[in-house]
Amino acid sequence: MKKLFAVLLALAMIFSMAACSSGGGEEAAGGEETAEPANRLEAIKARGYIEMATEPYWAPMEFIDSSKTGDDQYQGVDIELGKYIAEKLGVELRIVPLEFSAVLASITEGKYDMAISALAYSPGRAENMNMSVGYRFGEEAASYGFILREGEEGKIVNAEDCKDLVLVTQSGSVQEGFVNDQIPAYKDLKLVSSMTDGYLMVSEGKADACATDINNGQLYAEANGGLAISSFRFVVDESTQGTRVGVPKGEDELTEFINGCIEELRAEGTIDKWYDEYSDYARSLGIE
Repeated sequence: MKKLFAVLLALAMIFSMAACSSGGGEEAAGGEETAEPANRLEAIKARGYIEMATEPYWAPMEFIDSSKTGDDQYQGVDIELGKYIAEKLGVELRIVPLEFSAVLASITEGKYDMAISALAYSPGRAENMNMSVGYRFGEEAASYGFILREGEEGKIVNAEDCKDLVLVTQSGSVQEGFVNDQIPAYKDLKLVSSMTDGYLMVSEGKADACATDINNGQLYAEANGGLAISSFRFVVDESTQGTRVGVPKGEDELTEFINGCIEELRAEGTIDKWYDEYSDYARSLGIE
């Protein structure tokens, strides 16, 4: 009987411990239950900061002022947008500088909270991440074309003119998709990690033309000389125009919050003002 009693007592203790460790939620020190954040937006508020991935080499959207340090060195339209979103959330903005392909991968994998890095819409991106409403629209609907060496911009008037040319563009960019979809033939297509590298390849004669965003290409040409924009333009679906914020797939609450911030800024004309301000800022630093 003593042995039976000991066994029953041990079983009672095991069941009691299991019941204590398998409650409906975790308990804080004061006995109150704490729930896991329901989504990324709530998690950001709980932790007190939001992480923004960006490639800081796309003036005037994002660039580096080497006279500054820390996060203060990052300047541009997209940086201001990130700060605005963080301020509206009441949290700290943490900027994570990456190569462009890593920016895209980090959001697809859910590693960071948002990508603000002059992202254009593409069906492939929309499949792999949430994309905000557009916040920056170029002066012209079709704002993608080629930058070539000065005096050679007449080489590309239509897509067929590329058949004997070496083209270059940034890996993972919308421009890469444009080249693959709209240029029937070319001698070679080289992919680089940043658009600046593409511009340099054209300047150094290692490529004939770089597929790029016209506004950024023009800014680089003005700051550095020796390059010019061709009259050719890629065909762009107007419904997909506008620079977007990338958010991990399925994080609809965060996406809607960001959309609200964008709508506020666009209604006030703030983003276009930032664009003019940071275009002048980049030129003053001699940044492409």
